[in-house]
Amino acid sequence: MPNFRYTGRGADGKPIKGTIVASNADTLVDQLINRGIEPLEIQEIKESGGGQLTIALFEEWPTTDDLILFARQMYTLSKSGVSLVRSFQGLAESTHNRKLVEAMREIVDDLQAGRDLSAAMAEHPKIFDQLFLRMIRIGEETGRMDDSFLQLFQYMEIEKETRKRIKSALRYPIFVLIAIAGAMFVVTYWVIPSFSKIFEQFHSELPIFTRILLGASGFTQKYALFILVGMVALIYGIKYWIGTPQGKLWWDEKKLKMPLVGTIINRATLSRYSRAFAMGSRSGLPVIQILVAVAEAVDNDYVAHKIKEMRNGIERGESMVQAAYVSRMFTPLVLQMMAVGEETGSMDQMMQEVAEFYEREVAYDVENLTAAIEPILLLVIGAMVLVLALGIFLPMWELGGAAMKK
Repeated sequence: MPNFRYTGRGADGKPIKGTIVASNADTLVDQLINRGIEPLEIQEIKESGGGQLTIALFEEWPTTDDLILFARQMYTLSKSGVSLVRSFQGLAESTHNRKLVEAMREIVDDLQAGRDLSAAMAEHPKIFDQLFLRMIRIGEETGRMDDSFLQLFQYMEIEKETRKRIKSALRYPIFVLIAIAGAMFVVTYWVIPSFSKIFEQFHSELPIFTRILLGASGFTQKYALFILVGMVALIYGIKYWIGTPQGKLWWDEKKLKMPLVGTIINRATLSRYSRAFAMGSRSGLPVIQILVAVAEAVDNDYVAHKIKEMRNGIERGESMVQAAYVSRMFTPLVLQMMAVGEETGSMDQMMQEVAEFYEREVAYDVENLTAAIEPILLLVIGAMVLVLALGIFLPMWELGGAAMKK
């Protein structure tokens, strides 16, 4: 069995360190807890090479599926009246993602120490986002923790399905565009040069398409390495730029204006906003606090900036509808629905209907996305084939015609 080096805290709060043999890290945790030691860090000692390896270094963060299952299980346990400590202890035994398990065990320790669940979960921002934390805090304030977990589960489930539909619709055109780019590279690097010797026999001026192909082929052969290096550098440069606050804000705005897919991304983002707003409104939060939470949940810095402008407008005394109108994010139909909700005091229900409206629009657009992209792809492929045909076969036809006249 492997050796483990551990760091923990005793019942008196003093740090404790040591080495122990255990079959795995879970067994070691149980042994330490039975001894009255709260484990803080566990490291496996590798006998080969004498080095040590912290287990958590090679483990992935919880996925959306992990959090959906977690929220669903917590809803069931909370509804059944099981205490939070027992719920987290039970889930820690059955969850496969170790980072989530470690977070659950730390949350159990915080709960046993008297902390609120939202405060305990806030110690793990890479796992639980702001919307998740605020919904948990709402459950604590209203005493309906099961409703909070249920709404989180439904929200994440719909989010997952929407993202899956968009990725599925974009997979085909992206694959075709990559195939076209690869085919063009192969043609210009290998195919065209094989015809260059034939074209050299022509003593007359070659057609414009042939000259373009020969020029592109010569350029590709001469600078192929620089082209590949430049493409890789460009990709990494774009990724780095998008990773900066200014770059992410710029990219999030441009995504919403992309042809064909921009409207889908925009509606999916507004659906996320509307559903999150409905969740907060249904729980009785003030509008200002809801907008603060929703701005962090939409996963789009440009839309988040617009939501913050809406919040500033409401703080200046504007109504919800006026602030939404100034933002220019919503259609007149949605603004009318929001106005009805504001007048009747049923904003949560109206925003829920707005979310469902956008979700239906996204589903319809995604289903028709492939049909809308196919004609464009056919035009691109047709243009490529036309240029190749004219560039390669036109001079050969001319050469054949000249030979027949002789």
